[in-house]
Amino acid sequence: MTRRRSGRGERGTRKNARISLTSLISLISLTSLISLISPTSPSPIPRPGVRYFSLRSPFKSMNSETLQSLLKAVAAGEIAPELALDRLKPLTFESIDDFAKIDRYRRDRTGFPEVIWGQDKTCEQIARIMDVMRQDDKVVMATRVSPPIYEQLQEKVPDVSYYPVARICAIVPERPMPTHPGRIVLLCAGTSDLPVAEEAAVTLELSGFQVKRITDVGVAGIHRLFAHQQEIAQADVAVVVAGMEGALPSVVAGLVACPTIAVPTSVGYGASFNGLAPLLTMLNTCAPGIGVVNIDNGFGAAVLAGQILRTGRRFQEDSTS
Repeated sequence: MTRRRSGRGERGTRKNARISLTSLISLISLTSLISLISPTSPSPIPRPGVRYFSLRSPFKSMNSETLQSLLKAVAAGEIAPELALDRLKPLTFESIDDFAKIDRYRRDRTGFPEVIWGQDKTCEQIARIMDVMRQDDKVVMATRVSPPIYEQLQEKVPDVSYYPVARICAIVPERPMPTHPGRIVLLCAGTSDLPVAEEAAVTLELSGFQVKRITDVGVAGIHRLFAHQQEIAQADVAVVVAGMEGALPSVVAGLVACPTIAVPTSVGYGASFNGLAPLLTMLNTCAPGIGVVNIDNGFGAAVLAGQILRTGRRFQEDSTS
């Protein structure tokens, strides 16, 4: 009895040419490990202290369109998978001495660029990270930067701007304008919560989102909130920042037909436990449709709000196409 051939005897070249996109994506995920094992020659235009993990023909300006073209070329057999892998290696990171690894292509993967956590970093470290990041992004941000660090940073990065309430340093070539559709309403319970609220608001504005601020509308004077009910009802996403007992997000979630992001702050007396009390209140809310971020995490709330709007727009575009 003869067995029927399975048809798997394709020539090696055709097999390589027909490599699936899934397999190539798996190869991409291995590039970080490969780069750590075998760092190779630096960029043709090296910057002091920066080591590049790439091989020949690096794409210094690879974006989503370039990546898609490369994947199509592999699928069509026009380029060898091994060469494509070499060209994708710059998608991993750039190492700055021994203190930072810059995720240069986070915007292409997630929609948001990498942002510097400024707290506990030195002025020199922030400046050098900004110098690398500005090669790929027009707007470069550093959060939780104290005024003394900003004063030192001005000497090294003369075009850096400072948002004192939000404690954000940013390189902004021009005044940011909203580029994403949708309206985010940001409500702040008390004046003491403003640093966290402004961290969220400035992050969103620098990322191209429209933000409407409504401040000092805590539940101790609930009529102040109701005076803005019409503006609140126009929100596509509501971000609500509150300390003390953290009741405001539950009230807002009962007034709006959109996702509500609750941000607990560390504002409050002893039994608030540096924000733990409002965090637990928000997690235990009886109002549905609330997502809760970490204590004082205005930045995280901003990114979540932006991702909600971006995802909604993508579904809308898919439905009309």
